[in-house]
Amino acid sequence: MDKQISSRTTSAKALRINLDDKKYGTIVEIGAGQEVARQFFIAGAAAGTIAKTMSAYDMKFSDAIYGVQEDRRYVSKNRVKAMMEQEYDLVIDRISDVRPKSTRYFSYAATVAAKSFKGNNECHAWCGVRLQMYPGAAPSDVIVHVRMHDDNVEAQQQALGVLGVNLIYAAYFYFEDPKKIIDSLTDNMKPNRIEIDSVEFHGPYFEEVDNRAKNIHLIRSWKTRAVMFRPDGCVAIPADMLYKKNVITIRGSFRPVTDLNVDMIEQGKKSFFVQKDVDESNTVAIAEISLNDVYGNDAKYSEADLISRVQLLNSLGYNVMVSDYTRYFSLRAYFRQYTKNHIGIVVGVVNIKQIFDESFYRGVEGGILEGFGKLFPDNTQLFVYPEAGEDGNAKDFTEVKVPEHLKFLYRHLLENDFIAGIECSDPALFNIYSREILKQIESRNPEWETHLPAQVVEEIKSKKLFGYRG
Repeated sequence: MDKQISSRTTSAKALRINLDDKKYGTIVEIGAGQEVARQFFIAGAAAGTIAKTMSAYDMKFSDAIYGVQEDRRYVSKNRVKAMMEQEYDLVIDRISDVRPKSTRYFSYAATVAAKSFKGNNECHAWCGVRLQMYPGAAPSDVIVHVRMHDDNVEAQQQALGVLGVNLIYAAYFYFEDPKKIIDSLTDNMKPNRIEIDSVEFHGPYFEEVDNRAKNIHLIRSWKTRAVMFRPDGCVAIPADMLYKKNVITIRGSFRPVTDLNVDMIEQGKKSFFVQKDVDESNTVAIAEISLNDVYGNDAKYSEADLISRVQLLNSLGYNVMVSDYTRYFSLRAYFRQYTKNHIGIVVGVVNIKQIFDESFYRGVEGGILEGFGKLFPDNTQLFVYPEAGEDGNAKDFTEVKVPEHLKFLYRHLLENDFIAGIECSDPALFNIYSREILKQIESRNPEWETHLPAQVVEEIKSKKLFGYRG
């Protein structure tokens, strides 16, 4: 990032906007005080920027001003959008005829659930800015979802004040580069104080922006460890998707998703639903793609490549998660932030061999024992898909060979049902390899079409994915 930009303090950002008479708008904040407005007032000359600040804490007051959203939630995307829209329309209606024609109007809104007196609530916020990119333009929006990790409300308020200034500043000065907007959101903030797990760009100026790509950039910008997408391609908030749900997940490259991948997912779900209190209605199934290789290094996948894989999985009706997790116990810990229910992880025999490879735990102080302690502490189970044996028949999880000194550990996991087997619906699926599929696509060998779901074949052809040329 530009050194001059990254070194600009929060107060300097606020002052630069305050001294620019072409930028004018409102700031409304519900929950956690009025920290963004305070930053502008502290910087000085705020009268040149702020037409109004407001905080409607009482629910009836808030409903009277912004209406009642369909989900009836106050800390939600729908509520922050209603706040932005209402305030933007008001500032245009009330003062646009008396302000200079060169004015670019904005409205900033935030609705927050900060740390409560009891201290056991989810601490998060929806923040957004609606603004004109040039005088007289139709407005565009930037909306983020934030999780706060500070352990006291004062610190959370301060962090949100900094974030809000960064968001307004970035939307005005970096609007031509959405990645720079994202990169700058945590300027002047120590690491791990907040997590931004969703960002959306809307409006005429951002018509060409692919929100899926920008959410993947959140990971590479160290704003979050994972992002989620629903089957319709929309970004999902992890807390909303996973709350009080059982989770069944499968990690893969899905490059592209094949009939073998689909069989693993569906067979895994079938076995998962055998458990008590687990069924389709209370379970979320997620296909997970890691940005890392098996050694924890960034595999350098392009955003276009990743989006292609997300899109194909979505076309089959699957939720998708993109993360930078390498080890399975880290994946489990991520889910545990949001649900205490059952977690099932579908793996292949090759993954079991990896999990029992002690070199896989380099950098983990307690080595393989710490890894297993973190993977299986409660309601977590591995479901192992078979592989082809030397005779061509299925070789299941009980036949996996692990190092001699780890055999009793493996036996312990088997006998206590931490590891269970799942079936393969057709042994012919064992002969499907993604790397071969990619070669066939690039060389125009039509055989690849017989190993992929029909919807995936159609998507690859119509959108010319993975080097398809027709």
